[in-house]
Amino acid sequence: MTALVIVAHAPLATALQAVGAHVVADCANCLAAVDVPPDWPAERVEQAVREAMAALGQAQVLILADVFGATPCNGAQRVADGTQVRLVSGVNVPMLWRVLTTSERPLDALVERALAGGTQGVMPASAPKPLDQSPNPTTHDSSNHHHQQ
Repeated sequence: MTALVIVAHAPLATALQAVGAHVVADCANCLAAVDVPPDWPAERVEQAVREAMAALGQAQVLILADVFGATPCNGAQRVADGTQVRLVSGVNVPMLWRVLTTSERPLDALVERALAGGTQGVMPASAPKPLDQSPNPTTHDSSNHHHQQ
């Protein structure tokens, strides 16, 4: 099984971890969160990610970071070796759920699932427009009939 570490600006990582546990209740042994406070440098993020990975004890790890180029992702990049530890940025709930529900797959397949969940989970979802219907008076309504008497 592949371990999953979420690295994001505080408190997003912990919130996503809770959302993941909401859907996959038994994911506690394969999922960790690293909330990054505003004052942490990338070196401190790297240390926290390494600690989270060690606590999970899995050979393969997928790291999901919030924003490419931001401190959480920069620290995680120092850990990702591209073979046993992979990194995907832009984490969102569909991405997380896709990975958690298929965490027994090989690491490369999980990366593909993460990318698909992240992109396919973003779509316009506005309310449908109400139908433009004019009032249709009933034919038996005497106020709409003009009879000459």
